Amino acid sequence: MESPRKQYLGAVRTAVIKLGTQVLSDPQGRLDAAFLESIALQVMQLQARGMRVTLVSSGAIGAGLRQLNLSKRPTDLGRLQAVAAVGQRRLMDAWAAAFAPHKRVVAQILLTREDIDDRTRYLNLRNTIVAVHELGGVPIINENDTISTDELVRISFGDNDILAALVARALRADLLVLLSSVDGILDADGKPVRLVDKLDEVRELVRAEKSALGKGGFNSKLEAARLVAEAGEAMIVADGRSENVLPRLVEGHELGTLFVPASRKLSSRSRWIGSARPAGDIYVDDGAVKALVEKNKSLLPAGIVKVEGQFAPGDVVAICSTDGSVIARGLSNYSAADVERIRGKKTADVRTLLADATYDEVIHRDNLVVK
Repeated sequence: MESPRKQYLGAVRTAVIKLGTQVLSDPQGRLDAAFLESIALQVMQLQARGMRVTLVSSGAIGAGLRQLNLSKRPTDLGRLQAVAAVGQRRLMDAWAAAFAPHKRVVAQILLTREDIDDRTRYLNLRNTIVAVHELGGVPIINENDTISTDELVRISFGDNDILAALVARALRADLLVLLSSVDGILDADGKPVRLVDKLDEVRELVRAEKSALGKGGFNSKLEAARLVAEAGEAMIVADGRSENVLPRLVEGHELGTLFVPASRKLSSRSRWIGSARPAGDIYVDDGAVKALVEKNKSLLPAGIVKVEGQFAPGDVVAICSTDGSVIARGLSNYSAADVERIRGKKTADVRTLLADATYDEVIHRDNLVVK
């Protein structure tokens, strides 16, 4: 019988590899050029197998700290952005040097959260990465830290685990690998959990602490796993410093923690709906929750009990149960103001209230993604 690793990894043709700040740094906290050279060689081995590999690389702020001889991250927003700007050039120089012996050019792609939220930008991102691959380059993606910050939540990913998951969704990548300083999720006895098919079962094993250099902890890795697995692809968290880790992973070696993909792959449209940040929230009653989740129905005005936020027709909104749990996301046919006017109403009443109404549904089931 074929092993789960072979089953989920045997046919991988596109992969997104994320490298965290800590795994990219040497014991002195400096950008480790020798390690980057090792990763470049491993990427070339994957390419020789016919795989397309996109890198998501942290390390800009860490590289900037060393370049500017600073002992710690600034707390001032402007200085932190300046450090990122200096470090991003140094980071890309290091990656370019690592791939140069293999005669591969690298392409820098810096993203903000708005590049995912906006449908046109989202599609352009995917097309650009595909074009870089077709031209023989290696796309290297990072968040644009010079303008994206934790304080500006609206346009920040939070950390590169989430960024990598959203890029993987956009590309319909078969596999996301998060290279970290640990060999996956550990159980109560400190042993790695090799296979996860239910995220809820491992949440209690996750500790919230983060490394001194990185922004993400294992909570962010679980969120990344949810985003990737629900789209129908696999994700692995592994120790980036393990020898020849990338080729060994795709060969099916028992390394890191493998998160099993859902049996059904989401369409490109559904992937974007589930990736974009909601412009508002629509709260629904228990009957509507059952209709959406269990019966795959559209959202009708009658089941809506509350509206929050300001959104326009065509915007992504979150659909919440009365206790505040997000059960789905979808594209609203109406503005927030119009949804407020028609919430709780029957279809005939809606047509009376909105003479120019052209939709019986607030959100059609074809534009719904249930969590």
